Amino acid sequence: MDSLFANQSLSRLKLSPKLSNPSFFSYQSPLHLRPTRCRKPYNSFKLFAVQSQQETQSPLQETIENFEDEESYGEVSNIIGSRALEGGTGMEYLLEWKDDHTPSWVPSDFVAKDVVAEYETPWWTAAKKADESSFSQILSENEDGLRDVNAVDSDGRTALLFVSGLGSEPCVKLLAEAGADLDHRDNSGGLTALHMAAGYVRPGVVKLLVDVGADPEVKDDRGLTPFDLAKEILRVTPKGNPMQFERRLGLESIIRILEEEIFEYAEVQEILEKRGKGRDMEYLVKWKDGGANEWVKARFIGEDLVRDFEAGLEYAVAEGVMGKRPGDDGKNEYLVKWTDIDEATWEPEENVDPDLIKEFEEGQINVEVPSSSDGCPGE
Repeated sequence: MDSLFANQSLSRLKLSPKLSNPSFFSYQSPLHLRPTRCRKPYNSFKLFAVQSQQETQSPLQETIENFEDEESYGEVSNIIGSRALEGGTGMEYLLEWKDDHTPSWVPSDFVAKDVVAEYETPWWTAAKKADESSFSQILSENEDGLRDVNAVDSDGRTALLFVSGLGSEPCVKLLAEAGADLDHRDNSGGLTALHMAAGYVRPGVVKLLVDVGADPEVKDDRGLTPFDLAKEILRVTPKGNPMQFERRLGLESIIRILEEEIFEYAEVQEILEKRGKGRDMEYLVKWKDGGANEWVKARFIGEDLVRDFEAGLEYAVAEGVMGKRPGDDGKNEYLVKWTDIDEATWEPEENVDPDLIKEFEEGQINVEVPSSSDGCPGE
């Protein structure tokens, strides 16, 4: 693919080599793509700015008001820090002044583009090339923590979103360890790093992001989780095309990874319905804890439950065992009281919850049985 969407202020700087197009089916790609051109930055560091008399952490609006109330010219030495605005709507930069005034935070709109480019180009170049060594160098120089690893481009995308889409596990790990926001949503679709990895079919990155704590249930602006997105792409990816075979395998792997993360262990009360076939077989299950009924892949459900459902056996919830007797085949039968059936019924042992049988047997042992001497006249 052509280079990924650049920061607006860097849109004419060459930030990445040409890469192969991921061909995102008919669904609009999470990364808008366009080519870029080279531009040599100016050497001038002048900008129109207020020289703050003290360091300030004020909100953007207050900063702008200060600019309007106190217009003067200042000469910048360089940018020494950055931070993203709330909601990823833009950036502020910590400026060091040549006239020894206290460094101050200034909105990006008030900073000369060439000053920003001098500071930001190495970071975004590393992001759009997924260059681990460059990231390592930049982060090693960020000992004071003033550079924001969650810096955003004009679409509200962070470096983590880019390297996730490019499939770089080393870069993802590096940025995660540096404190990158794993669940940041961009401003052009609400996509997270997991959406990018799922959309560009990067199963290794999906697994890594989940392992380091990314939330697989964050939804994009269309209401799709990364799991939903992967299923949507798989659904429209041709089955019989050999060129799409590897892509389908990658998507199936992503779906399995996210399924295992989303569906926590819970006890199934009964299976209500089924749909699909083969590897796509799903069952509508009712949970014992009262959770909403859900469609779950067959491989996540106990084989005995599936077997009983396919055999046409019905399930009911037992309240307890009330009695025991030998059956016609010599095996034990138990009198079961049901929560949703008025009349107790005798059931073969294999149809009764072992825990209920154990509870009944223990209760029988604890019942006091009078000895032959107790209550006998004449003794």
